[in-house]
Amino acid sequence: MPTTKSVIDVRNPRTGRVDYQIKACSIDEIALTIAQLRDAQYHWKQRAPNERADLLRRFAGSVQRHSKAIGNALAIDTGRSAFSHFEATITVQLLNNWADRCETIFKSMSNHGRSQQVPSVEYNHVLVPYPVVGVISPWNVPLLLALIDAIPALMAGCSVILKPSEVTPRFVAPLTTALADVPELASVLTIVTGGPDTGRAIIDHVDAICFTGSIATGKNVAQHAAQRFIPAFLELGGKDPAIILADANLELASRAVIRSAIGMTGQACQSLERVYVLDSVYDDFVKHLLTEIDTLTLTCDLPQEGDIGPLIFAPQAVTIQNQIDDAVRKGATIIRGGQARFAGGTWYPPTVLTDVTHDMLIMQEETFGPVIPIIKVSSATEAVKLANDSQFGLSGAVFSSDITAAQTLASQLEVGAVSINDASLTGVVNDVEKNSFKLSGLGGSRMGLAGLTRFLRKRAILTQTAEPARVTLYSEHK
Repeated sequence: MPTTKSVIDVRNPRTGRVDYQIKACSIDEIALTIAQLRDAQYHWKQRAPNERADLLRRFAGSVQRHSKAIGNALAIDTGRSAFSHFEATITVQLLNNWADRCETIFKSMSNHGRSQQVPSVEYNHVLVPYPVVGVISPWNVPLLLALIDAIPALMAGCSVILKPSEVTPRFVAPLTTALADVPELASVLTIVTGGPDTGRAIIDHVDAICFTGSIATGKNVAQHAAQRFIPAFLELGGKDPAIILADANLELASRAVIRSAIGMTGQACQSLERVYVLDSVYDDFVKHLLTEIDTLTLTCDLPQEGDIGPLIFAPQAVTIQNQIDDAVRKGATIIRGGQARFAGGTWYPPTVLTDVTHDMLIMQEETFGPVIPIIKVSSATEAVKLANDSQFGLSGAVFSSDITAAQTLASQLEVGAVSINDASLTGVVNDVEKNSFKLSGLGGSRMGLAGLTRFLRKRAILTQTAEPARVTLYSEHK
């Protein structure tokens, strides 16, 4: 039972007012919850993969029935209406996609045979899921980035304790209502609320941890997990580069860059945050970019029609402004935007910087806001060198009409995925495995089949079909 009770205030990003509260689960509650999940997982893992898949499909149907309430809750917390309802729809698709693939994945992993090294030994593999997986998810895409780890862990036969960000927790109530429609699943999936102390308590008791968030917090999670000797699957920050080659379709490239860098107010880890443009097309690219940006509006001006919503996490405005001010001090030019707007909530307009150099914070630290810093380069080689001059290695983009050249260039980027003639494709393509490089992540991929198989260990059952070796075989005496 809890030893203490407390609540956490939740701010509405549109109004700037605190208008919601959540319970902060205590350390004792977390310990008890995980113990219950551990007990329930024993029966869950005994179910055949197709049984678990059927229950996930039932959950998908329940989420669909409650999608309006879930989308509305997400919209309040994020200040995004259309995307919030889209997020609920995508979650239904994600559940069904994993359910459809589950049985095939298990068949492909459940192999048996004979050792090539010792032919008299036959083997078969038993797949062993981690009993309890903890998922700590971020505030920027609250529902999808919570379930993108939780769903495959459940399919693998694990039980899951999920703690969404305390910044955007309102969807928990309608999602829990949807979950109650599938009691078999509710016994192995528990959603808890709280802040950092709750997160630490989860790591103290689970068998594996998934975390999505900042590098700073990710390092703490990794160290905590290492002390407990449990695996940590980390998806951390990004500073994604885009390279615009001389033969690129500039209209297409500018549109893709804007969608990635400005869409969702730049609050996505795979947002493009650095743009390198070949000098021969630099002026034309900037012209295309500004033409497109000048059509965008803030939702504080046009609440029902605007393009760009508020910053979800108001303190992020300080980070954005500090980086822009640093860039200006070092010689950058602001050609659009550059100052936050306050209208109850906090909005940051689309901001474009030129005369940028690589020693500026705007090129070295994650911005997580709608800012496009542009650097003119003299060659593709220079662009690659600058793009790789980063502690981040999440993803990137290359634009060129020569696909072979673009793919060659993409292979030189020190990132886990590269979109060619588009941007941030990993945000919509989740069935293709990729890893995060450098400080952008750690552990098995959350995408592709690895998104599930990382939660399974292989136990080898070795059967000797010949007479066991005599001890004299190992004697040092002839």
